[in-house]
Amino acid sequence: MIEHVADGLSLLDRVKIESEVLVPVLRRLRSELGAERANALVAEALRDWQRSVHEQIAAETPGEDGWAKLGAMVAAKSPAIGDAIAIEWGRVDLPNAMEFKITRCAFVEFFRGLGELDLGAMLTCEGDVHEVAAAGGGIDLTRTQTIMQGAACCDFRYRMVKAAR
Repeated sequence: MIEHVADGLSLLDRVKIESEVLVPVLRRLRSELGAERANALVAEALRDWQRSVHEQIAAETPGEDGWAKLGAMVAAKSPAIGDAIAIEWGRVDLPNAMEFKITRCAFVEFFRGLGELDLGAMLTCEGDVHEVAAAGGGIDLTRTQTIMQGAACCDFRYRMVKAAR
């Protein structure tokens, strides 16, 4: 397992450390370039970084494409997530679908305290999309809302995408 999953730090502690550097850089960029341009640059860089991190995790995680790979990736990072989120399970009908809600998120609380919910979304929430893509196997993630965006919960709906015949 790669270092950022197996280094013993909680994911929340890792995000706090990353934010110690990112927040002042982002704020300086905003003052120099304007908020819109600075946010766009940082978002693009973080997306590229998130994508590469999840591709590396997938490459180093056993399992076939699809649910097996995604399940192994989630299981590997679950100890690092710990109790930072509260999950309310919905439909679990593998290999067809899985649904759940996150009803409490310590990442939101942290980024709200910094006044940087947009950065929080870029640094944490967007990783879910890249994780699914890296797992491969035709799984689709639909999430219509997040706590980071001001909703009461984050809604996750994973579906197996049927291949066209």
